[in-house]
Amino acid sequence: MKKITLILLLLFATFVNAQEVNYKIKNISENTKFSDFGVAFYGDNSVVFASSRKDKSIRNRKWYLNKQPYLELFKGNLGADGEINNVERFSENINTKYHESNVAFTKDLKTVYFSRDNYVNKKTTKDDEGWVLVQLYKANVDENGEWTNIQPMPFNSNNYQTGHPALNAKENKLYFTSDMPGSIGATDIYVVDINADGSYGKPINLGPNVNTRKKEMFPFIDKNNVLYFSSDGYKEGRGQLDIYATKIIGYEAIEPAVNLGAPINSKKDDFALVYKSSMKGGYFSSNREGGKGDDDIYYFEELAPIKFDCNQLVEGVVREKHTQALLPGSLVSLYGENGKKIESMITDKYASFSFIVDCETAYKIVGTKENYDEDKEEFKTSNEKDLELVLGLTLTPSEFIKIRGQLMVNINPIYFDLDKSEIRDDAAIELEKVVKIMLKYPKLKIDLGSHTDSRAPDSYNWELSEKRAISTINWIVEKGIEPSRITGKGYGETKLVNKCSNGVRCTEAEHQLNRRTEFIIVNPEAVKQ
Repeated sequence: MKKITLILLLLFATFVNAQEVNYKIKNISENTKFSDFGVAFYGDNSVVFASSRKDKSIRNRKWYLNKQPYLELFKGNLGADGEINNVERFSENINTKYHESNVAFTKDLKTVYFSRDNYVNKKTTKDDEGWVLVQLYKANVDENGEWTNIQPMPFNSNNYQTGHPALNAKENKLYFTSDMPGSIGATDIYVVDINADGSYGKPINLGPNVNTRKKEMFPFIDKNNVLYFSSDGYKEGRGQLDIYATKIIGYEAIEPAVNLGAPINSKKDDFALVYKSSMKGGYFSSNREGGKGDDDIYYFEELAPIKFDCNQLVEGVVREKHTQALLPGSLVSLYGENGKKIESMITDKYASFSFIVDCETAYKIVGTKENYDEDKEEFKTSNEKDLELVLGLTLTPSEFIKIRGQLMVNINPIYFDLDKSEIRDDAAIELEKVVKIMLKYPKLKIDLGSHTDSRAPDSYNWELSEKRAISTINWIVEKGIEPSRITGKGYGETKLVNKCSNGVRCTEAEHQLNRRTEFIIVNPEAVKQ
C-alpha cells in the first residue's frame, strides 16, 4: 500500500513554542460533498485547486478506492473574506481521465508544475508491483493561452512517486514530495535546482529537521523562505497529518519544525497550506469533522507571524588567485569571534561552500588546500533576516611543496628543447620565481637535480642532464645569487618516479613525469626565519 500513499492522502486526507491560538479559519462555501483541496495561487486574483466534484464536461468515471470521480483541476476568483467564486474547469489539456492535483505556477503564468497519475501520451504506466503512481509534470503556455508541451520531470521514475510541487520566490528551486530511494521515511520532501538553461539539478532530501520515518508531504515555501508542510511523524502531532513550519536557508531547514497548532491542525488530516503575505493568510485543506465533504478547503487569517531565530547564509567559491580557476576539494572553516572553530566543510566540484550563521555576529572563514597558502575573510552579519552573503576566497600557490618527503620550490616544470641544454624563454619565467624566493630568504640553500626519462642510452641521459643542471645553475648565479647557495647535478634516468625504466612501455605523459628539474631545499629551517 506504500505505493498509493500520495493519492490516498489527496482524498482522505506540542504547538508553536509557547504561542497561543494564532489563526482564524473558516470553511469556504465552494466546498462540495466530494473532495476539494490543494489550493494554488494563480496570479493575484485567482486560484486553482483539485476536486472530485461532478462536472458535465468530465467523463463519468469513478475511482475504485472511494467511488468518487477522478480528481480534476478547477480555477476560481478570490472573493471577499477568502471565498472562491466563479469556479470552472481549469484546462482540457491538463485534465485527463485520471487524477490531476496540486499545482504550482511561475509568476508569469507561463509554466505550471502539477501532480498526475503516470499517464503520458494517452497511456498509463505501472510500477513493478502493478500500481499507477503519482508523478510530477511540467507544462508551458502557448501564444493562445493553451497549456502545451506536457512533460514528465526528468527525475521521475515508474517505480517511485513524485508530487506536490512548490516553487520558491526566486523560482530557481522546486520543492516536492517523493518516496524515491534514499528517503528517510514513507514519503519525504525534496528540493531540486532549476538551472538558468531550464535543466534540473539532482534532487536533495531536506533532511531530519523536516523529514521523519513516516510521511512528510504537501510543501509550500513563502517569500521569506518559511517552508510549510504536512507530517504524521512528529510526536507533538494532534492527530493524523498536521501542518508544520520551518525556516529554509540554502538546501536545509535551519531549525526543527514547529507545529502550527489549533485551529489549523485537528485530529484528522490537515495539509496543503499555502500562504500569501498580502492577504496575511491563505488556504489549507482538511478532512476534519464538521466539514462538507471528504476533504474541504479552509481559508485562514494569520494573527501574528511565526517567529524564527535570525539567521543568514554565507556562501562563496574558492579560486586560484592568479588564474581564477576553481579549486574543488578545498577545506573551508568557519570561526566565531572568539577564534573557536565552529564548522568545516570540503568544497564540492564547483568549489562552492556555504554556512548558516547568526545575525549581528562577527565571523572569520579560512580556506586552505594542499600546496596553496591559506586565505581568510572576516565579516560581521547584519540584523536582517534571511540575508545571503556572498564571499570569495582566493588561494595562492605555496612557495614550497613537499614531494616524496622532500621540501622543494613550487614552480611549473622546466622544459628544454630536444637534446639541448640552453634555457628557453618559458623556463626563464619559472627560474625567475626561484631567484625571487632565494632573494626573499637570504639564507636559503638549494640543491638542484636534473632528470631525464629512460628512452635514450644511459650514458647519453647522464651527460645531457648534467649539462642542463650546469646551465640552470649558471643562469641563477648570473641573476645575483651567491654560487655557494645553489648546487646541483644531473642524475640522468637513475631516479625515475614511476615504472618507466628501460624496455617498459609507457605513455608520453608517464615519461614526462621523469623529465624534470627539482629544486630541493637543503635547509628548510631558513624558510621560517
